[in-house]
Amino acid sequence: MSTLTEVASGYRTRGTLPLRVELVRQLKRRRTLVMGALLAVLPFVLVIAFAVGHPSGRDGQVTLMDTATASGANFAAVNLFVSAGFLLVVPVALFCGDTVASEANWSSLRYLLAAPVPRARLLWSKLVVALGLSLAAMVLLPVVALAVGTAAYGWGPLQIPTGGELDPGTAVGRLAVAVAYIFVSQLVTAGLAFWLSTRTDAPLGAVGGAVGLTIVGNVLDAVTALGHWRDFLPAHWQFAWADAVQPQAEWSGMIQGSALSVTCALVLFALAFRGFARKDIVS
Repeated sequence: MSTLTEVASGYRTRGTLPLRVELVRQLKRRRTLVMGALLAVLPFVLVIAFAVGHPSGRDGQVTLMDTATASGANFAAVNLFVSAGFLLVVPVALFCGDTVASEANWSSLRYLLAAPVPRARLLWSKLVVALGLSLAAMVLLPVVALAVGTAAYGWGPLQIPTGGELDPGTAVGRLAVAVAYIFVSQLVTAGLAFWLSTRTDAPLGAVGGAVGLTIVGNVLDAVTALGHWRDFLPAHWQFAWADAVQPQAEWSGMIQGSALSVTCALVLFALAFRGFARKDIVS
């Protein structure tokens, strides 16, 4: 009895499921390695594509795609442009949607809780690691793109299609702002995937549901008949980061998009914690 008392008295909630343990577990998983490899390979694929093809402006207009080979900074910006709408959604949905549902699918969730790991602590550890991996994925792509682009096209200013340029140092800073905004804008997808992950034992259902609803949001944003109602869609602001790579950065769109995304994400995270606290864990 004294032994049990000593264990109980020394029990610390913060000592259960440390972040480093959860991080190592997730880093060793095949889906993490595959996703990282895909993001790292994309810049090389685009370099080959630009070497084979010949970009040309539409109706004489110069687009961001046409300036891709102007410098490493331009190449990194193009990588963000082609991936922000969908490709960068996938790792967010994967890391946040698979994290809890996979434990339930493996029938290991109840054993984690019996460790005992408090439910809130378990969710908190998994959420922090999932968001950290999502951010790492978003940083990995432009960093590799900048390195590959600099090797292929040289280190130089970021040429802006509408006219003007940003010196390399300023361009890198603006691209960092763009990556930070893309991450914030994807918090809605993260919240949706994480909430679904606490509601189902099927990881594919949580990941697919988050990606599917994100695509629905993009489709609705394309319906111009909705008018100002589109302002309430997170997808409406997903490319507001482009305002950061202008001669004079414009912040209003990113502020509105960030406020909407963070608000929706907090609601979804709260629903996930509240629902999981009351859920019967049978797997």
